[in-house]
Amino acid sequence: MTSVFDLAPEASPVPVVPVVVIEDAADAVPLARALVAGGLPLVEVTLRTPAALDAVRAIAAEVPGAVVGAGTVVSVAGVADAVGAGARFLVSPGWTERLLGAMRDSGLPFLPGVATTSEVVALLEQGVEDMKFFPAEAAGGVPYLKSLAGPLPRARFCPTGGVSLASAPAYLSLPNVGCVGGTWMLPPDALAARDWARVETLAREAAALRGPVSARSR
Repeated sequence: MTSVFDLAPEASPVPVVPVVVIEDAADAVPLARALVAGGLPLVEVTLRTPAALDAVRAIAAEVPGAVVGAGTVVSVAGVADAVGAGARFLVSPGWTERLLGAMRDSGLPFLPGVATTSEVVALLEQGVEDMKFFPAEAAGGVPYLKSLAGPLPRARFCPTGGVSLASAPAYLSLPNVGCVGGTWMLPPDALAARDWARVETLAREAAALRGPVSARSR
């Protein structure tokens, strides 16, 4: 199965996955176009609002440069809804056996969420090596992930939760981090004003970050 870390259409690694909360589905297409124009083609639309699934559908249908995924997937029904809406990858804040099975059965690349060493080991035991580390800053941040690289070298992470432009380079310098997820390129005031030009500028700044290629190619 293709890894989420390898979904970007460009040859060069994409270091940041925007984590998007969409209140109005009409904003989905221009927002996604701004992110893609800024160099961030992977777009994670969180299933936290009534507009989320319509947003996924719109981006999948109208923004050919985007690779749209569904985040905050917390149930078997949520997996089915995301697949039906056209999501191309799935992200969960945590996992259970049933949820993991549904994500695997979907055939889509997925990132189950972990916050502890035991959760990482349990996923590795089931053959899952790509994971979301959430909530990254609250769960130990860069020092925690650095400490896992030695004993658990097969695990690769996308840290999300409190990651910023300032902290992202430290995460991306780790050999077990393939990308980071964040919201800093989507400031609330820019979204409220529908200032897509500003979103594009911030996306371009985020896309300029680069992590180690080895984390994506193992």
